[in-house]
Amino acid sequence: MTEIVFLGVGDAFDETLPNTSILIRFDTGNSPATVLLDCGFTAPPRLWKETSKPDFVDAIWISHFHGDHALGLPPLLVRAWEDGREKPLLILGQKGISAFTRQALDLAYPGFYEKLTFPITFAEIEPGGKIELLGRTFRTAETNHSQRNLALQINTTGKSIYYSGDGKPTADSIRLAQDCHLIIHEAFQMETGLPIHGSVMESIDMAKRSGASHLALVHIHRKARPQVIDNLERLRDLAGSINVIIPEPGDRITL
Repeated sequence: MTEIVFLGVGDAFDETLPNTSILIRFDTGNSPATVLLDCGFTAPPRLWKETSKPDFVDAIWISHFHGDHALGLPPLLVRAWEDGREKPLLILGQKGISAFTRQALDLAYPGFYEKLTFPITFAEIEPGGKIELLGRTFRTAETNHSQRNLALQINTTGKSIYYSGDGKPTADSIRLAQDCHLIIHEAFQMETGLPIHGSVMESIDMAKRSGASHLALVHIHRKARPQVIDNLERLRDLAGSINVIIPEPGDRITL
C-alpha cells in the first residue's frame, strides 16, 4: 500500500493554504519508506501536525530552489536535531542540492549544520538517468519554469507516481509521466497562457495521454482556485475515467 498525504496544496503566497508539499508513505515491499516531496517555508508545521516523530521522514525531494519549495528545510532540520533525530536523512534534488541546503541552513541558523546529530546524505538526480534508492526507482525531467525545475517519477511495486514541482509540461516531462498511476501536477491557472506555469487543461490533457488513473491538481493560484473548484464536475467530464481531485491540506489517497 502507498499512502499520499497532501500536507499543503497552495501557491507561493496563499494566505489560507500552505505551500504545496506531499508526503508519500510506501508500506509495500521489503523496503518501507516515507518521502517528502518539496518543503517550502510553510510546509514544516503541516508535517509536525502529521507526526511529531523526528525520524519519520526517510528522504526529502526538492524540485527546485524557490522558497515555497525549498526554504522549509532549515526549520525542518533544526527541529529534527532539537527532537533528537539520529537516523540518517536522504535529501534528493538536482545538481547543487547539497550546496543549496548548506547555504540555506547557514543563513537561517548559522553554525547549526555542524551541530546536527544525524548524518545527511545527498543524491543528485539529473534527467536522462535513474537512481535506485529506498527500494524505489527515481527519474526526472525538466519542465518550463522561471527557475530550473525537475519533475519526478517514483516507481514502486508496479505503480508509479509523477510529481511536477512547478512549471509548464515539456515533451520530456510528458514522457516521464507515461503510464504513471497518479499524476500530481501544478495547475496555476485554468487555461494555458503563462510560459512558466502549468494549467488545469494542460494537466488533464497530460493525464489522458499518460494513461493515469488519478490526477491531483495542486499549486493553483489563490485567485483562480475558486473558479477551478466551481468547474470541477465539468473538468471530471473532460477527464473521462481519470479521477480528478483538487485536494485540501490533510487530504490523502491510497494506491
